[in-house]
Amino acid sequence: MRLLYSCFLALVLTLGGTAAPILAQQAGQLRTPDVIFVPTPPEVVETMLKVAKVGKGDVIYDLGSGDGRIVIAAVKDFGAVRGTGIDIDPQRIKEANENATKAGVTDRVRFLNQDLFETNFSDATVVTLYLLPSLNLKLRPKLLAELKPGTRIVSHAFDMGDWKPEQEIDVNGRRVYFWTIPKR
Repeated sequence: MRLLYSCFLALVLTLGGTAAPILAQQAGQLRTPDVIFVPTPPEVVETMLKVAKVGKGDVIYDLGSGDGRIVIAAVKDFGAVRGTGIDIDPQRIKEANENATKAGVTDRVRFLNQDLFETNFSDATVVTLYLLPSLNLKLRPKLLAELKPGTRIVSHAFDMGDWKPEQEIDVNGRRVYFWTIPKR
């Protein structure tokens, strides 16, 4: 598998990225991921879930969920009723499902191999993300239009432009931003 990935990466770089969408589909991906997977440190996960006051009755969605650690922690450690991770990379979905099995939470979490810009997550009470600033800005209109007032949003590392966060927290040099969807 590692050799296959190395060959895939070499081909993409050789072709200057022009074949990336075609090769992504051949590799089982919906499209080329917008960001590389960088795990959120455990202390940041904990802070994100605490600032959002995740608890019983919450439905959490992690957009760009990677290995599933935020969704798993939300249901296992904070009592969320249900969690969904959305990731465009099928390898991350596989890893997240394995981690959910190890944590014993497969009855309350699911991981979907979908494009977060096309996914319906309107039933969320909490949305977490660790995306690039440009992606946060692109996602912001969808969040504001589709989420219910009072839904809590937490971002690791990046803000949402001129939408000022209600809280900004430093966690060992890493930033956590918190917003609430306003009344319409």
